[in-house]
Amino acid sequence: MTATVTPTSTSAAPAASNSPAGPVRSVRKGRSSTIIVTGLLLVVALYFLTPVYWVLVAATKSTEDLFSTNGFWFAPTFSLWDNIARVLSYDDGIFVRWFLNSVLYAGVGALLATYFAAAGGYALAKYEFRGRNLVFGTILGGVLVPGTATALPLFLLFSQLGIANTYWSVLLPSLVSPFGLFLCRIYSQATVDTSLIEAARLDGASELRIFHTIGLRVLTPALVTVFLFQLVGIWNNYFLPLVMLSDTGLYPITLGLNTWLSQVDRLPEFYELTTGGVLLSIIPLSIAMVILQRFWRGGLTEGAVK
Repeated sequence: MTATVTPTSTSAAPAASNSPAGPVRSVRKGRSSTIIVTGLLLVVALYFLTPVYWVLVAATKSTEDLFSTNGFWFAPTFSLWDNIARVLSYDDGIFVRWFLNSVLYAGVGALLATYFAAAGGYALAKYEFRGRNLVFGTILGGVLVPGTATALPLFLLFSQLGIANTYWSVLLPSLVSPFGLFLCRIYSQATVDTSLIEAARLDGASELRIFHTIGLRVLTPALVTVFLFQLVGIWNNYFLPLVMLSDTGLYPITLGLNTWLSQVDRLPEFYELTTGGVLLSIIPLSIAMVILQRFWRGGLTEGAVK
């Protein structure tokens, strides 16, 4: 028997390339993308940090230096401590009252809004009942309604109830967070295990106990995210207190500082009060952002991964 050997065509097989051009090209492309992304992030960071830097510099100047020196550099005379002292002592310390009002509105409002959003989102995610999607869609529609559109109807309603120009007129609308409910529902669906809930029910735990001991713990990253968004939103809210409040003793910081700013035309020294007050007003938000940012990042990403 004669063995027949079929010659193998080397032209049909793809030639293996030992050239490092491919990996080098990928590395260069990756470096270029990194440089572009880093540059864009730097531009965005400068866009947001430049106003903060200007406020920091302006708060160290007197009224004369504020208009006679470079706005982005410090004046020869450092007046920061004098300006802060004037802010805290003006009109028997009215700024401190405004500050405490903002802490009440933002702190209590954000805390309760976060709890209600967690309860509503958890219920819509883990309980089956008729009209669940309709309820969720109706609440979610609140995201599309701007706060300025509901301020006047709320004022008319609160006036009839006799709670306009009170703490309740600003605090009650702050307890609703459609975005927070949406986030908590999505996060509950992705992270709260139904079998864990069933096991707790078999052990005799009530629904409220299951929510408080299991649901809230699992939802912690999302809750911190909702709390941070509500805190910033309520702290910076201006239009709702403007419509609801007429007593200066009930003003939050935003409305109080605007009151000072409206008087700078006839009393230029209010420039010093306004810039110093703005600097003090951003300190609580900065502290909250630094402390909660790791939970905030986790809350935005972990809920999308099961």
